Amino acid sequence: MVMQKDTEKNKDSGPTRIFDEKLYKALGDRYLTYALSTITDRALPDSRDGLKPVHRRILFAMRQLKLSPNGSFRKCAKIVGEVMGNYHPHGDKAIYDALVRLAQTFSTRYPLVEGQGNFGNIDGDNAAAQRYTEARLSEIAMIMLDGLDESAVTFKDNYDGSEREPEVLPAFFPQLLANGAYGIAVGMATSIPPHNVTEICDASIKIIEDPNLTDAALMKVFKGPDFPTGGILVESKETILSAYNSGKGSFRVRARYHKEDLSRGSWQIVITEIPYGVQKGKLIEKLADMINEKKLSLISDLRDESAEDIRVVIEPKTRSISPEGLMEVLFKKTDLETRISLNMNILIDGKIPKVSSLRELLNHYLSHSRDVLIRRSNFRLENIEARLHLLEGYIVTFFNLDKVIHIIRNNEKPKQDLQEEFDLTEKQAEAILNMRLRSLRKLEQIQLEAEKDQLLKERLDLEVLLENPNKQWSKLRTDIEKLKMKFSSHQNLFNRRTDIEEIKDTEGLDLPEFFESEDCTIVVSKLGWVRVIKLRDVIPSDIKYREGDEGRFILKARTSDKLLIFGSNGHVYTVIVNHLPSGRTHGEPVRLITDLPNQADIVNAFTFKPGLKAIVVSSIGDGFIINFDNMVAQTRSGKKLMNLKSGVTARGISQVDGDLVATVGSNRKLLIFKVQELPELARGKGVRLQKFKNAELSDVTSFSAEEGLVWKDLSGRKKVEKDLVNWIGKRAQSGKLVPRGFPRNNKFNL
Repeated sequence: MVMQKDTEKNKDSGPTRIFDEKLYKALGDRYLTYALSTITDRALPDSRDGLKPVHRRILFAMRQLKLSPNGSFRKCAKIVGEVMGNYHPHGDKAIYDALVRLAQTFSTRYPLVEGQGNFGNIDGDNAAAQRYTEARLSEIAMIMLDGLDESAVTFKDNYDGSEREPEVLPAFFPQLLANGAYGIAVGMATSIPPHNVTEICDASIKIIEDPNLTDAALMKVFKGPDFPTGGILVESKETILSAYNSGKGSFRVRARYHKEDLSRGSWQIVITEIPYGVQKGKLIEKLADMINEKKLSLISDLRDESAEDIRVVIEPKTRSISPEGLMEVLFKKTDLETRISLNMNILIDGKIPKVSSLRELLNHYLSHSRDVLIRRSNFRLENIEARLHLLEGYIVTFFNLDKVIHIIRNNEKPKQDLQEEFDLTEKQAEAILNMRLRSLRKLEQIQLEAEKDQLLKERLDLEVLLENPNKQWSKLRTDIEKLKMKFSSHQNLFNRRTDIEEIKDTEGLDLPEFFESEDCTIVVSKLGWVRVIKLRDVIPSDIKYREGDEGRFILKARTSDKLLIFGSNGHVYTVIVNHLPSGRTHGEPVRLITDLPNQADIVNAFTFKPGLKAIVVSSIGDGFIINFDNMVAQTRSGKKLMNLKSGVTARGISQVDGDLVATVGSNRKLLIFKVQELPELARGKGVRLQKFKNAELSDVTSFSAEEGLVWKDLSGRKKVEKDLVNWIGKRAQSGKLVPRGFPRNNKFNL
């Protein structure tokens, strides 16, 4: 319940209204208002013209300043001031940044602004200050603005009511798909990559011709993203189709390169295009750092020979590796391959946010273009009616010229007398009185009659157009074809730049090692700190730990190996050994290197060995066999191996090394069975290994019957039991008590 009280603060300031309101309700209402304002006024583009308010206001203000493509440039500071003062009362930096992006040929596929001066570059350098740069509208922007003087859209008051601005631009150019849009709102975001405008026109024509066209047929003319920086999109047609059908997805984009042969059989890689949104300067800097840190031992030299075009040269250390193998490594580890997201979240008619499919975006474009066509036709029809009305008065004048001249020369109120004498309206009489004497010649009469006939024909055509929806769609189709033909004359700008290829099969390629391979020792402490010591043989007693910590896993490896860390949450985490901190320190916590949760413990740590197999088990005794190849994770979040219910944890992982499996529980019961009884899975829950009642599984191992069951006691001495008849059984049995001398912690400690 909200209570309202009026109290008198003082007689001069007047009454103050105090509201008694719940805090959560007040915060919720105000935050919702803020969120809606952010969504509608800043972050998401309008489905009709594909623009955010700041871009729309920039283009309109530049039009008001008469900055046409054939005119002169004006200082960006002047443009920013005009936009901020009249239409967009926000910071000048935000306005200038938006203006700069509209002019950058590497950011905007079809620039709406022509810039003069330093507008930044693909290296990542910022544009010069607004007082140093100049701009004017591009030809494409004029297409976006065409029709504003013909009542094509509705106008509204600006923020203070001193000016009028359009709610949306006529935008016959398909801005939303052609240039894309990116923005982050409250609780939602949008990410629409740029596309080729001729493909958009073809797709629009196809929909006009057949509204029931299938999505697969539509994607035959609409290929996919077309980035201003080119590159190669490596996705299958099925993936692209699925993304555009749902309005969400992502695309992998790679740099374009070619091999240049040198003397004596040498060669080098030349990169000519980089993925969209990647700054060339930072990309080269990262590559150079990796070379200096010996993380790219395959490369002997890196040079940036770029001028107006991109040319980055990479020389390999040896000719024994293939260009494809070298590039596959670089694609995997650097920004020479990136992932571009697709999230076509737009404001439907500027009001309702919605994730839309490709067909819906095209329909919004066509619907808006049809609305503009109808509004402009109505405006033209009204002008024709007004002109015909005046022409009728002019023709009356020519048929009664002597009488009209007599009335004008001799009467005191010629306008009123003309109206009465020839049954004219006030506008017609006023137009006759404003005629020049030279217009009274015979030739002018003929021209007026010809103009009348032409206008009558045009009026009839417009009336038919406005009454017949099929005529409207046919006219729109013709206009789109003309737009496409206009673009075809600018081949350098409107030809497709981004090639689309199927994902290449990298199996069998000569993929070289990514790092220089050296002997080392990996140390993982009990508290979860990890480090690498660049020595093959390390005496455990010589390793120092943090106060209160001690050793847990000491592994011999090479710096090119991968360390697999198995967590109690059922996930396995992969870290390149060369990325681990140096042994000169105590290392770093595993939780900082990976996304291992705080509530999860490290179950085991081991190096990746391709082709080998391991047994994974949970605390309730379920488990299965998994191939090492299925355990490698590509991200910090790791790879999920086990499906665990609430309260159940991963308990162990052991390499398959023999024909028998041994499990032991917290009830000190041991069970041995054949490895063949376990299924091999890539992920899952598994099957029951050992049956427990009021107990849990403690450890698992595998061994060969000839060598016998091996374990280590608490002092580290190895024990072997070869007479196993008492414990051998079938999977899922309870087992029997462990042999004498088995460790009290119920672990094999191997």
